[in-house]
Amino acid sequence: MKISTLTATVLLAALPFSAVAQTTVVDPTRRAGEREFTLGGSGASNKDLDDSFGGVNFSYGWYSTPTSLWSIRQSINYSNPSFGGKRFNGSTRLAFDQHLAARGPLIPFIGLNAGGVYGDNLRDTFAAGLEAGGKYYVQSRTFVYALVEYGWFFRRARSVDDTFSNGQFTWSVGLGFNF
Repeated sequence: MKISTLTATVLLAALPFSAVAQTTVVDPTRRAGEREFTLGGSGASNKDLDDSFGGVNFSYGWYSTPTSLWSIRQSINYSNPSFGGKRFNGSTRLAFDQHLAARGPLIPFIGLNAGGVYGDNLRDTFAAGLEAGGKYYVQSRTFVYALVEYGWFFRRARSVDDTFSNGQFTWSVGLGFNF
């Protein structure tokens, strides 16, 4: 059987890439007791795109099991409300994320969070959210992440159900480190 010059060239060119792929296998397995730190950017907007905010966020977390992460999150945002003015606000929340079984460097997760929201142009209030996202490990302890959250605000626990339909979507992307 005769191999063409083009086929031989493609095979020879692919050898270094296959060797690199085999030597750079990322194992994102976590163990109970490990910690995690993330740093990212976030943003949100209403459906008319005339009331928006953007900011920075960070979190510090602890794995209670290899797939369960408890964390505290802090965000600092700059908003441009449609009713005029520009203000700073923030939130501090406790979150729980359940990482789903995955093979390879991509780890999807789902979770929930609750805490407080405060700032210049809003009334200090409680907040809760449902979230989903993914972590892509570029090294065994370093990852990039994307997170989407549907969150809503409430003043009293009995009004949680009433305010769910008035929530907002928030996104966040950034880098994370396990240690």
